Amino acid sequence: MPKNLTLKETQDKCLREGTIILQDKIDINKIKSMIQIANDDLESAKSLIKNKDPKYGSIYKLYYSVIHQLIEAFLLFDKVKSYNHHCLFSYLCTKHPELDLDWNFFEKLRTKRNGAEYYGSQITEKDWKEVRLQLELYIKTISKEIEGKIKNAD
Repeated sequence: MPKNLTLKETQDKCLREGTIILQDKIDINKIKSMIQIANDDLESAKSLIKNKDPKYGSIYKLYYSVIHQLIEAFLLFDKVKSYNHHCLFSYLCTKHPELDLDWNFFEKLRTKRNGAEYYGSQITEKDWKEVRLQLELYIKTISKEIEGKIKNAD
């Protein structure tokens, strides 16, 4: 698997490679649709957790999808998009320090999810439990920020 880069190294690489793309406008309808998709995924993940034999890889990947979708929606208020998760997360952590989000946590999530998605690595119950509380907190934090921005835009 590729080497993890620091936040600064990642942000510099993203800017150098042009993977952070500026948008012309803020599309509130797109943001609302993305939030609905994230909420649907979150509901699906929560129902999987309740199963007698929860599939932690699926739960982890769904929660990862939720946080990714919410971050992408949030950054549309900055008129920014990225074609990869790495740059999306680095932009968020660099440009929004007021949210007090941990770059290393995003790297842990991303590399674990990528391991399962691209390299056949299993995600265990222990892996899930290590990130669950912080991931749920981040989802709530970003959701609340988006809600406030939508109210201000209406």
